[in-house]
Amino acid sequence: LPYRGQQRHPSWLGYVWPKRGGALVKWWEDHTFPYPEPALAKMDPGLQVADGTEFFEDDYNEDDTQNVPMNAFSPGLASLANHDGEFGNIARHYYSSRVDYGDAGEGAFTPHHNMIYATVSDVERGMELFLDYGEAFHDHALKRNDQLRKIQGKKKRAVTGFADDISRDWDFMEEHQVKQCPTELATEKAKRERLKVGMGVDSSILPGDERPYTEYRPNDHHPADQEDEEDEEDEEDNDDDKRYGWNVKPLEWLYDNGVCLSSGKLWTGTSDAEYTGRAVFSTAGIAKGEVVLTTPLIALRRDDFRIYKSDPDAEHVRDTVDKSTVIGDELLFNYAYGHPDSPMLLVPNAPMANFINHGGEEDANVQIRWPTAGSKTARLFDWAYNRQKGDIYDDKFESTNHNAWLKDHPIDVMEKSGKLAFEYVALRDIEEDEEILIDYGPLWDDAWYTCQATHPYARSGYFRHSIGVPDGFYPDNWLDVTDKYEIAEIQDLENNPLEPGVALPMTWAHNGKALSPKYGYIVGLEKGFSDRFLAYSEETGVIELYRKLLTEQEGFRLESDEFTTYKPGALTNTSNASDEEMEFFAQKYKANIYRFNMHFIAAWNEAARKSVIDGLGDAGFDLAVKAVGERFGYDNITCFHASYMGMTHCDKALMHSDIYATNDKSWNIVFPLITVEGTEPELNIMAEDMNTVVGVHYLKDIAYAMGDFGFHQTRPSNYFNPSQSDGEESAAPIRVVFGAYCSQIDETNIAMLRHIYDGDDPAPFADQFTELPMREIHWTKTGSATLRYPEGSGLPETCEN
Repeated sequence: LPYRGQQRHPSWLGYVWPKRGGALVKWWEDHTFPYPEPALAKMDPGLQVADGTEFFEDDYNEDDTQNVPMNAFSPGLASLANHDGEFGNIARHYYSSRVDYGDAGEGAFTPHHNMIYATVSDVERGMELFLDYGEAFHDHALKRNDQLRKIQGKKKRAVTGFADDISRDWDFMEEHQVKQCPTELATEKAKRERLKVGMGVDSSILPGDERPYTEYRPNDHHPADQEDEEDEEDEEDNDDDKRYGWNVKPLEWLYDNGVCLSSGKLWTGTSDAEYTGRAVFSTAGIAKGEVVLTTPLIALRRDDFRIYKSDPDAEHVRDTVDKSTVIGDELLFNYAYGHPDSPMLLVPNAPMANFINHGGEEDANVQIRWPTAGSKTARLFDWAYNRQKGDIYDDKFESTNHNAWLKDHPIDVMEKSGKLAFEYVALRDIEEDEEILIDYGPLWDDAWYTCQATHPYARSGYFRHSIGVPDGFYPDNWLDVTDKYEIAEIQDLENNPLEPGVALPMTWAHNGKALSPKYGYIVGLEKGFSDRFLAYSEETGVIELYRKLLTEQEGFRLESDEFTTYKPGALTNTSNASDEEMEFFAQKYKANIYRFNMHFIAAWNEAARKSVIDGLGDAGFDLAVKAVGERFGYDNITCFHASYMGMTHCDKALMHSDIYATNDKSWNIVFPLITVEGTEPELNIMAEDMNTVVGVHYLKDIAYAMGDFGFHQTRPSNYFNPSQSDGEESAAPIRVVFGAYCSQIDETNIAMLRHIYDGDDPAPFADQFTELPMREIHWTKTGSATLRYPEGSGLPETCEN
């Protein structure tokens, strides 16, 4: 059960073969709504979906039956060869690869050696070697590569106010959601008629003229329609491709542009040194300064190697990994190079690189170095590291940014794992048949001798230590830094407070880049706003209603997905007569699926809706709406929906986006009312790479603004569980936050917003989307509208509610 930190698909998933397809990522961690298109992912699922090559604990039993399947990291060809289901020309040859040496060093290195990959078809000179990763991997890669080809060379779309231009990758998501828009789940009228049982009916079965809104206002707008999406295809024939085939390169081209990972003067055998196993030997003399071996590097977090106490059968997903208890380190840790003050370790994955043993300062005959500027290794890996997703492949390998990884923060380097390299260089002349040795460093020496002294008769399996890099090999910017993704704008609010009325992009503390130019922003609220709106919510009885719902007091227990209406004003002595006329609906949202007790509370009748909007305005929310409108250059904004969200426990909530495909004109602005002190971050926000997830605390007088496809998720927590209550419900800690859905609603997005609003939640005000301009507009760029005093076409004279 690997711990993956803040990444859904860390880079090591591209190098670890799963014991079965999908074994490394659980469905609730991978699933999102809407599901991101493959081209959006900066890091794809890697081998997570592969099932074409298998590894076993002992490979074969004595009766030639395969043993227990295992997750496995296999360097060399297994981690360098690409996939092709049709043109796969090599495959793993299964035989007993385990060799038990039976000495005290056993357990400090892997007993599996010499995985054999045999050709399954004729291989020409210069032909690329391919493995078959399996059908699931093939289908995923096919779709992703097809999408990437469509966006290669396309310019980003400039949109006012966003931290950067919007990537064309998002076109796939927008197009898919636009196609889904006409398919309504249920009309609001159907929901109201089935209120008592808390369910709706499919709008397609409604009789007569009772049709869903989108049947007569189709959502056929897409921002890409305004531009020419078709690029002229390059019809120029490639003589080399015609002559050699797409998967074959001329030897002359390979000599000029390729990198030979081995000098051709190496072979592997068994070392004569004590407590070692396999080793690398020279087959010919090697001159001082000669490159002996070149290897790509997998850049990993130190935390990736730790093995935490885990219980896969735990009742709650949040309890499967106990991060407070480290029970060991992965064996791969012994093959990683690193510095004790850096969070990043480097694992070589070239053939033979991991067989090079420790020779100490006196006997070492090679050392590592970064590629030399101008060398073929530098050209190839500089190009690979600096290449951006979507760049057109040109075979020129030109880059002026030499060893760029040395200038980057370790987090950025780990995001480009496999695209950097170092070389093993001869320290002196090496004779034929001499073992190749490197100095693992003084810290490794100390750790080994300590292990010997502590466990003189039981060293097997105990020793774990990384290989030290030479002094000065790691640049200063790799040392004494964190590998945690952190948001700069909330990192030091005490000394750098967020200015009220300002909307800023969330940026990473380690490099200043936007978490997402498209949707991740933070808004400074008016000082005291949170307390004022909390006071309003208490006076109207909403908070008291939450205390009863979340502790499941008699008469206030809802089943999963059930919703009903309440008049919370009747629950408190602080409300007035008008408060008691307000009716709110409460829904316990998908509790059975996500194993949490999230309850939504929102206005059900017009009196409640108007009161909430006025309460927001009186507390100072106009400043936040103005901040969003001015930043993104909108003409106007309508707050079309407002909802409380309360809970006391969560196990596995869905990563989701509340709004999407609205032409970048809509925002879900979320802020806290009641939080529980001393707890872990409450909200996950997913970066635009569709991979990195950062946890944030809800903060007083600060709001998080998620725009189109703003993926976020309630984090696991356990403040109070009614099923485990000891009878102290009145003192139970609860968390209540509020979300205001604000948008410039026009012809480009009104149908989509109706589709989103009238989804699987109660939507009592769906008829607000029937005409333009909107009945209520709560901000205009001229400053003439506010939440309490809106403009617009006006409310109808009579209201059904």
